[in-house]
Amino acid sequence: MSHQTGIQAGNDVKDVFANARCGEQFRALKIIIEEEQLTLGATRKASKKWEQEYDGLVLPLLEDDVPCYVLYRLDSTNNQGYEWIFLAWSPDNASVRNKMLYAATRATLKKEFGGGHIKDEIFATAKEELSLSGYKKHLTSQAAPLPLTAAEEELRQIKLNEVQTDISVDTKHATLQGVAFPLHQDAVAALQRYRDKKLNYVRLEVDAEQELIRLSSTEPTEVKDLPSRICKDAPRYHFFLYKHSHEGDYLESTVFIYSMPGYNCSIRDRMLYSSCKNPLIDMVERTLQIEIEKKLEIDNGDDLTSDFLYEEVHPKQHAHKQAFAKPKGPAGKRGNRRITRPPAEGEEED
Repeated sequence: MSHQTGIQAGNDVKDVFANARCGEQFRALKIIIEEEQLTLGATRKASKKWEQEYDGLVLPLLEDDVPCYVLYRLDSTNNQGYEWIFLAWSPDNASVRNKMLYAATRATLKKEFGGGHIKDEIFATAKEELSLSGYKKHLTSQAAPLPLTAAEEELRQIKLNEVQTDISVDTKHATLQGVAFPLHQDAVAALQRYRDKKLNYVRLEVDAEQELIRLSSTEPTEVKDLPSRICKDAPRYHFFLYKHSHEGDYLESTVFIYSMPGYNCSIRDRMLYSSCKNPLIDMVERTLQIEIEKKLEIDNGDDLTSDFLYEEVHPKQHAHKQAFAKPKGPAGKRGNRRITRPPAEGEEED
């Protein structure tokens, strides 16, 4: 509904609107409601760039206790002509009747002026909100993405671009599902030393701000030390050289451990580490030629015992399941024969 209050623009206002839309003469128009009609309160001509004269023209038009509308022309254009900002001023000190009257007439004014010419619209109760800095803050907030719910944030992280990385800090490739952050050179050097058996443990962490995977620790580690290497409030990636004997043979097996302490960390971290995991593993196996014997995901380090690791690396073979035995029928005489077709000619019924 256009004319909610029945208030319309007078002919003088319509003429000014037509001239303003077509030319460069006017920079600002102040519109007020007077005698139940949209009336021209003041006009200001353009003499400089719109930003240079914005505060000097707009702010003096605003009264402390009376609402008004201000149309301010930008220097940009669209296919209909110059673009304008529509400022709706409703100070806290104004009467309730005036506030309601101006609020109900905003749509009418926009229609009279032409909505296609209005690039931005701002409603304000304080002058600083209609200043140039206030307008730029408005633009920033409009450009910002809407806040996401927890479920939407998880979905957004899952749908991050498919990329993959070399071990170079500066390069990325899109081949694997997930997010591939480059490895920092310290992390690359540590994994190379691990591959050469000069280290037996490497822990990595994701630097979300720099979009890198960084080295977190290379502390010498035995099986008994593993639980203490697992962070309780943040995800991490661990490469552990599991030294053990199996069926009389001495083995050194690389175990990759992805530790994720459940809901003790943020949704962003959970989804980021989950998305980075597969590209990291692929790069380590293909580029650094580190063969990973077992990949584990844990939420705490309590289960990382010697028996647990052994059973994960060398799982027991399940016994062959016995085929299902059809149960025998009841003992004694068989029941009566069930007729499934009519007897053929010359054949007797039982």
